[in-house]
Amino acid sequence: MKTRVCRLYGQGDLRVETDEVPEPAPGQVLLRIGAGGICGSDLHYFQDGGFGPIRVREPIILGHEAAGTVEAAGEGVALAPGDRVALNPSRPCGSCAYCQEGKFQHCLAMRFNGSALRFPHEQGAFRDLMLADAAQCVAIGPDTSLAKAACAEPLAVCLHARNRAGELRGRRVLVTGAGPIGSLCVAAAAHAGAGEIVVTDLHDATLAAAGAMGATRAVNVAREALTEFAADKGHFDVTFECSAAAPAVRSAIECTRPLGRIVQVGVTGDLPVPINMIVGKEIELVGAHRFHAEFAEAVALIDSGTIDPTPILTRTFPVAEALEAFALAGDRTRAVKVQLSFA
Repeated sequence: MKTRVCRLYGQGDLRVETDEVPEPAPGQVLLRIGAGGICGSDLHYFQDGGFGPIRVREPIILGHEAAGTVEAAGEGVALAPGDRVALNPSRPCGSCAYCQEGKFQHCLAMRFNGSALRFPHEQGAFRDLMLADAAQCVAIGPDTSLAKAACAEPLAVCLHARNRAGELRGRRVLVTGAGPIGSLCVAAAAHAGAGEIVVTDLHDATLAAAGAMGATRAVNVAREALTEFAADKGHFDVTFECSAAAPAVRSAIECTRPLGRIVQVGVTGDLPVPINMIVGKEIELVGAHRFHAEFAEAVALIDSGTIDPTPILTRTFPVAEALEAFALAGDRTRAVKVQLSFA
């Protein structure tokens, strides 16, 4: 059986090619992918050939935010042809020390769709047809679009970050960076009952999307300083730092109240950090890495309409126009989340 694939050979070298796909083995399903979101990591692979020490060393099919329809099912699978599902890209081994402790997101042998961390690389979901373990698939209802369902992966990242933040009901929350993760952190905080949610960014288009996802105030820091929020040792109880830009990290620390918590969601290389301010205000700085149980929760929230990711969905391109899709996805002045369609 033939399938188109969106394969990256190196920096800027993205090609749509044709591959063979076998029949599903026991425990597997053959998925017809309907929607696939372009993530920041996909952009880094395309624009820079990788990020940090992770480099593209062989051709890789990109994509880990995906949803599709079951085309065929192997033996022992409860799913049936025609079932519509969101695809969890994580495949922890289940047997390493961290998996045995229930810390599956830290699996020592993690397999993650569309990742160049390991060699050979883990191939991704930007293709018409792909095999997947049935355990990776979470069913959605008939009224949920595949485009929305493909947002379950980034929402799961944000739900995990929310779990790292502690109680949010009635709290004052800052979100720095209004890209897809920032906007979905806004939605997660709103769902948790935050009393105030301020979001910052450099671009009006992304701030507008974050406002539609539940922010009570949007601040374009290219035009407006955060002085009022830094006064008297800070204003916010919890900050989600989603940009990984040095000025935003400093602002997060300045604007977080003593004994507050900063959840670092954005990733980058080494950054200068005002350690004395963290110590002096006794701020908790915690990381948030991927997700596990939160994926099924994210699917349920989207499927029920409790969290609607529509405001972040900028545009969908057919896979034949993948280069145009990546160009728009890389333009933060115009785009939040760009998806590929494989219809």
